[in-house]
Amino acid sequence: MPNSFLRPHSSRVSFLQRLLDVGIVFSVYWLVISLHEVAWNVTTVVAVVLALTSFLLFAEMRGLYRSWRVSPLIDEIREVVFIWLMVVITLLTLAYVTKSSYELSLHVVLTWFALVPLGLILVRLLIRWTLRYARRYGANLRSVAIVGNNPIGHRLVNHLRAMPWAGLQISGVFDNKHGDYAELAIGQHNYPLGSIEDLVRQVEAGEIDSVYVALPLTNERRIEAVVNQLSDSTASVYVVPDLFVSELMHARWIDFGGMPLVSVYETPFYGLYGWVKRLEDIIFATLILLIISPILLGIAIAVKTTSPGSILFKQRRYGLNGAVVEVWKFRSMTVCDDGAHVVQAKKNDARITPLGAFLRKTSLDELPQFINVLQGTMSVVGPRPHAVAHNEQYRKLIKGYMLRHKVKPGITGWAQVNGWRGETDTLDKMQKRVEYDLEYIQNWSLWLDIKIVFLTVFKGFSGKNAY
Repeated sequence: MPNSFLRPHSSRVSFLQRLLDVGIVFSVYWLVISLHEVAWNVTTVVAVVLALTSFLLFAEMRGLYRSWRVSPLIDEIREVVFIWLMVVITLLTLAYVTKSSYELSLHVVLTWFALVPLGLILVRLLIRWTLRYARRYGANLRSVAIVGNNPIGHRLVNHLRAMPWAGLQISGVFDNKHGDYAELAIGQHNYPLGSIEDLVRQVEAGEIDSVYVALPLTNERRIEAVVNQLSDSTASVYVVPDLFVSELMHARWIDFGGMPLVSVYETPFYGLYGWVKRLEDIIFATLILLIISPILLGIAIAVKTTSPGSILFKQRRYGLNGAVVEVWKFRSMTVCDDGAHVVQAKKNDARITPLGAFLRKTSLDELPQFINVLQGTMSVVGPRPHAVAHNEQYRKLIKGYMLRHKVKPGITGWAQVNGWRGETDTLDKMQKRVEYDLEYIQNWSLWLDIKIVFLTVFKGFSGKNAY
């Protein structure tokens, strides 16, 4: 049985976590007031009490004090920041409604609002470092069992081995399907292989903390039987989705008139998130257009004076939900192909003008698309739109290709900042781009969009495949 020195004291640890967070919120406020030499009064005391109460309330609602053992640090940080943001909004709203904001020092309040999340995050970093150090030397471990001697179970074993910081010790793999064997080799490591009856005995003896059922969902009866056999124990039981469920894009539970359904192919921009995404687009596009307006004017004059033809090239592309939209670009070629057959630009393409080669290489030809963003047909960040002809070609060749259109097309995207921009002269290149696009849709967040914009500034304007 792994050494779990914190388990007997889990209730005390949970209480101490809450007490520590309360102490940080209060201590930072006391320190800021002391540094600014501001006197305590009824309003400041009430503000602190409300902050502590609302923080604990929101923390409980969001499950902040659950186990973060197998969760990435960024998830915990995001949750802490979100909870504190809710506290700040609550305090500001109450101060406005009660007309008591004038009794608080603006410098004190702003400093307090900024420093508290830093303190909360630093403490969590210290706790994680301490626990990882302890687990490295065999303390605070948890024993886990895998049900399923199959590719799903083997993949899970490798995944757990790649997370040594989580302190999860694999006790064995259990499966009646392939008979009883003494050992099972997975990768370069051997694990005990036993029957489901062996697993039940170990669980009932308290030798296993968690069980991961890694059976194909087509074996519903086997899964149900294993779960029922483990129901008379204190072990935590998890069902690991197979490859089909793992590929469900942004799946979520919805209530369909009292009947639970899983939404498989869905946009992440439903409800409030849709408004957040649109507000983000308006702010980014407006600010960027104000900054680059002289550049737009200069490029427009250069395009008009260096080659005959229009300044802008408008090409039909698929937008949100597969609707056809017009995407604006500075003209960079001597032709404006937009028919049933569109030839992608290639290296040393004779159709590209000398100025156009520079514009395409640096992505400056894409700048007019910020106007498309304000029009609402594009986003600043999203999958890059392809010509209609290319869409019709690749949707038949690449699984999940049209799922890119569950969101608006973007000026820049996750695929582009990861090097997959420009010519896609092979099917593999387009598949890779689609993979990154779907990964973006599945994991979208405001912070991811900001990260992509930041990376675009430094490495998204050029690329070896951009012609």
